[in-house]
Amino acid sequence: MEVNEKCDVYSFGVLALEVIMGKHPGDLIMFLSSSLTATSTTHNILLKTILDQRLKPPKNQVALKVVSIAKLAFACLATNPKSRPTMLEVSHELSIERAPMSEVFDTLTLGLLFNKV
Repeated sequence: MEVNEKCDVYSFGVLALEVIMGKHPGDLIMFLSSSLTATSTTHNILLKTILDQRLKPPKNQVALKVVSIAKLAFACLATNPKSRPTMLEVSHELSIERAPMSEVFDTLTLGLLFNKV
């Protein structure tokens, strides 16, 4: 395994998911990587179900940030390292002000978050 910035960005994705999930996302990552072809199951998982259940569901601007971070995290976990963003791109995405969500947070699925950075 070659250690480079794409490994760092993968680690960032793991850490970002760990923060919003409240636990290590190892099982989710394994499930997602093993079921990339089984998109109907994977893509129908609601984002709100993977979030830390000890916290109140996010609303308004906080929900917007959670969605943004989840999108970034999944982009960072792309199977092909060349498909992952750079940390510069991640930094840029984190600094962008977002418009209100067109989707309702309670119905957002993981499928809607993949590759939409």
